[in-house]
Amino acid sequence: MFGCASNPPSADGFQRTTPEEAGYSSEKLAALPAFLEAAGSESLLLLHDGKVLFEWGDIRRKRLVHSIRKALLNSLIGICLEEGRLHLSLTLDQMGIDDIPPSLTLVEKTATLEQVLQSRSGVYHDAAAESDGMAARRPSRGSHGPGTHYYYNNWDFNVAGHVYEQACGAIIYDAFDARIARPLGMLDYANRIVAEPTDGAAIPPHADGFYKHEPERSRFPAYHFRLSAHDLALYGQLFLQRGRWEGRQLVPADWITRSTRPVSILNERYGLAYGMLWDVLVPAVGDEYPPFFHTGLGVHMLGVYPRQKLVLVHRVNTETGQTFDDGNLIRLIRMVHGARIAQAATAR
Repeated sequence: MFGCASNPPSADGFQRTTPEEAGYSSEKLAALPAFLEAAGSESLLLLHDGKVLFEWGDIRRKRLVHSIRKALLNSLIGICLEEGRLHLSLTLDQMGIDDIPPSLTLVEKTATLEQVLQSRSGVYHDAAAESDGMAARRPSRGSHGPGTHYYYNNWDFNVAGHVYEQACGAIIYDAFDARIARPLGMLDYANRIVAEPTDGAAIPPHADGFYKHEPERSRFPAYHFRLSAHDLALYGQLFLQRGRWEGRQLVPADWITRSTRPVSILNERYGLAYGMLWDVLVPAVGDEYPPFFHTGLGVHMLGVYPRQKLVLVHRVNTETGQTFDDGNLIRLIRMVHGARIAQAATAR
């Protein structure tokens, strides 16, 4: 558990442990730095039961989290639901959601908040911060009814952010600062929200986030976050602890359980699925809680593995270009899990 008094935290707030104490092989983990350096990583941080078992690179440097922003919104949505200001059964029509022409159809407006969070709304409208690849894969309008089809949809995610701000009466960044960052003791997130950088302009190094508006595509902006590996690891640890932190329940435990339950199976062979604002692995037999994670651009990653009591955070400098790719991320994940000591796996 994070904050155990028997091993006082260091200046960055984390306790340290040896790989062997955490059930990992130092010898196998020793292969990681050369791989990370050659592949173009910027940092890797592994926590076991809240203690650092491995760190490499600058874990305090803030970078865009890209799509991990959705996992950050997850906690705020859960809090708002518990407070009774949002309900998963509300439809887009009931929430007053419409978009620029071509406006939503009557059928599209029957999609519920739950379906939006699952990326199963069936609304395939243009969206802010939608990549060319996402736009090319986007189904045609009206091709799937609400709740019948999964499509990783920035329109859904952006609308979820708008719905949160509308129903819960707080700017996403302010709420994240007050409800999550400060209670966790994040060191690098300071709620410094800047104007959206112009095309090609560098993001100010102190920035913690900005809205991306594309009014010609949609009335709903994307909400971008910049966090350090250190602060992302704290967030992952909060979810590993089922939302509880130093005696306080910051995020409802039942919401974490519900939103990290597989809903849409994406790859049956590898057990990949999507829940609500989290990617999920189909749980193995005997697992009380499945592993869950979110990636950004296929190279950043925040992973939570309850059975192993592991939080994995990987960062790349995607703000000025990088060589690291999604194949390298898969190799990295395999190296980390391959470093587990077999005997420890039976003594969880």
